[in-house]
Amino acid sequence: MADPYEELLKKAYANITEIGPSAERFHIPEAKVYIEGKTTVIENFGDIAGYIRREPDHLMKYLVGELGTAGKIEGGRAIFNGKFEETAIVSAIKNYVEDYVICSECGRPDTRLVKDGRILILRCDACGGHRPVRKRKVRAEEPGSRLEEGSIIDVRIESISRRGDGVARIGKYIMYVSNARPGQTVKIKITRISGSIIFTERV
Repeated sequence: MADPYEELLKKAYANITEIGPSAERFHIPEAKVYIEGKTTVIENFGDIAGYIRREPDHLMKYLVGELGTAGKIEGGRAIFNGKFEETAIVSAIKNYVEDYVICSECGRPDTRLVKDGRILILRCDACGGHRPVRKRKVRAEEPGSRLEEGSIIDVRIESISRRGDGVARIGKYIMYVSNARPGQTVKIKITRISGSIIFTERV
């Protein structure tokens, strides 16, 4: 007959997720992104979801919301309607990890999502911390400027996309600006907003 203490110990261990890599060694696999016809594919989507220990459907739902499009999981790949830059995909995955994976108390990824009534809680198995998961808020903008189609604002170019456009960021939004280089501050007009992607033209 099994020792009651050993049985209780087994049950306790069963409710604890395996402690994963430390924050220092937690490096999300680089997204392998490519355009296929009129779609954008993350070839190693399954590997990314597995590494961060989240349900692929949950990650997919977040990404289609961020990108403002529709998509599907096919095998280990994620396929999105429309053509998106790799920087947009990588940024969306990074935001997901910050909101739904990393513990805000100890900075470790050893967490799990649990429901408390209608509230989704991020619970850490490393330090015992927990917090409700809230939707990401857009960083405050300059007075008088609003992120709406037709708005004219000044943005600072941070990097260059694979297509050669300048890339600027405001909160969760990524903007593509033609004929712009890193370090420049340029005046742009917002022509279209699709999820977290903003298309622009120079003014």
